[in-house]
Amino acid sequence: MTEENLENKVEEVVEEAAEATKETTEETTVEEDVTEEVVEHLPAKKQRNRKKKVETQEAKPESEWKEQVVQISRVTKVVKGGKKLSFRAIVIVGNQKGQVGIGCAKAAEVIIAIQKAIADGRKNLITVPIFKTTIPHPITGKSGAGAVMLRPASQGTGIIAGGAVRPVLELAGIENILSKSQGSKSPLNAAYATLDALKSLRPFHEIAKKRGLTMAELLN
Repeated sequence: MTEENLENKVEEVVEEAAEATKETTEETTVEEDVTEEVVEHLPAKKQRNRKKKVETQEAKPESEWKEQVVQISRVTKVVKGGKKLSFRAIVIVGNQKGQVGIGCAKAAEVIIAIQKAIADGRKNLITVPIFKTTIPHPITGKSGAGAVMLRPASQGTGIIAGGAVRPVLELAGIENILSKSQGSKSPLNAAYATLDALKSLRPFHEIAKKRGLTMAELLN
């Protein structure tokens, strides 16, 4: 086969490939036009459903509220027919921006008890006055036989706390604090004592207003 025949053969192959690609593109464009026309003639409800299927699912925004389970205990209640078992859940709820609450609930299943405790915690939220990532002044809170002492701390100290006191302070948004749990070691008493202490805190501007002073005079 001569060089001229080879060149002619190559040109024919290239032309055939170009025509084939052109035909496929035309077919795809025709199919797209047909589908668009079909969608336009569909009822409004079906058009919305079709668009929802085509669109990509967007990620749901994360909630600012965070929950932490402190304790799950098994509770036995003696009744006439025998013993009735249930579970008690203690959950701390907060947004780490100055709002925190404690929820306690019982149910026959653990998951239901946690859900009920979360709902209870969101109903009983308190606002914590935070001054430069710590609390404004020392305070002691009490609940039953438990007591918790809280003290302000300098920047970089962190949260010096343990047990049920730590999650309450973390979810309240406090970053630097000193604490000491006194009295009962019950997680529920410790958590409620911490909440009582945070509830009793007073911001500087409120104290200055009561004393008839400015913020600069009060802090100096």
